[in-house]
Parts: sequence; C-alpha cells; structure tokens
Amino acid sequence: MTYKLVIFDFDGTLADSFPWFLSVMNQVAEECGLRTIADHELEELRHMSARQIIKRQRVAPWKLPRAAMRLHELMAADAEQIRPFPGVADLLDQLSDAGLRIALVTSNSEANARLILGEAACTRIEHFDCGASVFGKAPKFRKTMKRLGATPAQTLCVGDELRDLDAARKARAAFGAVGWGYTHPDALQAGKPTHYFPTMDDLGQLLLAAPESRRAQG
Repeated sequence: MTYKLVIFDFDGTLADSFPWFLSVMNQVAEECGLRTIADHELEELRHMSARQIIKRQRVAPWKLPRAAMRLHELMAADAEQIRPFPGVADLLDQLSDAGLRIALVTSNSEANARLILGEAACTRIEHFDCGASVFGKAPKFRKTMKRLGATPAQTLCVGDELRDLDAARKARAAFGAVGWGYTHPDALQAGKPTHYFPTMDDLGQLLLAAPESRRAQG
C-alpha cells in the first residue's frame, strides 16, 4: 500500500523551535510552579518519553495545560525568532505536487504554526488539527484520516517525539521518526518506528520514490 496521506507534527519536525524552547522553559516552569531544569540534565531528558519526563520532574497533570498555554503565548510573541527547518517549504511543495495529501496535527496552536511556517507553505497543508493535549494526538490522527479519506495503512505520521510514535500506533498508522527534533535519535530508534529519517532528504526520498519502492511497511 502506497502512502497517500502524511500527517506532520510541528515543533521539532517542521519548526526549529527547540533552541527557543530551551531559552524559555525555566521561565515557564517558575511561572507554573514546576521544577526547573539544569543544563546538565538536558541530554538525559532527550532520551526520555514525555511520560518519563513528567514523572521525573514530578509534574502534576493539572499543571500541564497551563504550562502548554503559557508556552504557546510566549511563542506567539517570539514567532519571528523561530523558523522552519531548512528544506521544509521545498518538501511540502514536492509532496503536494506529487499528489500526496498533507495534514498538520500538533499540540501547538494553529496561529503559531501559520505564523512560523508562512502563508506559502500553509497552502500546501490541507488540514490543520491543532491544540492537542500532550497525550491526545491519536484521536486527532484518526479524525484526520477520516476527513481526508485515507486508511491507517495509507497514512504516515511524521514526528520527533516518542508520544507521537505511541499515538500513531494507537491510530494503527505508520510512523516516521525524524532525527533532528526534540527527542534524541537513539531513543526514537529504540522505539522501533516504521521508518527513521536522519535527514529531511531521507524523508523526501521515501515519499517521492516510485510507488513500488515506497510501499507502506507492516
């Protein structure tokens, strides 16, 4: 089965927002009554899932929505500091021109995604489903597949976090892990995604290959 629908994550997948996140994370932690993170802890955290990080930092679940909202507010104010990864606009153009349908499912806001990606890139994205809770992407994946007329076997979800991988599995869709985002590549590969893409070129090569060579696996 050839992929017909690609559902992208935003932060760490299309948007190079990790450096910005590092610059504001402790501000948000202090404002929301969370434990701050020291520089020497970052590498360890990048090897963890979101659930493991929440447990390690002793984050009360009820504090997550407030922290996420504050991050989104700060990002909106700092949007000019954040850019798409190099090659994102060209990749979206090529995928769309090749007939693949493109969607964006993110915990971030649609307004932030549009600000950072830019108008031209956003015209290539047929469907936005934004504002997912930290662990709420699976229902949005299923809703997006239904809306755009693709089966799970025809869908590739692309993201940079283990929670994205878990959500794709719950939705029974394939998952492509990218090696340039928030979670460390070793942790992503240990999770056994359907595909692992060290670079954006690798992602494009799979999706733009001849149909017989880009059949969905599994």
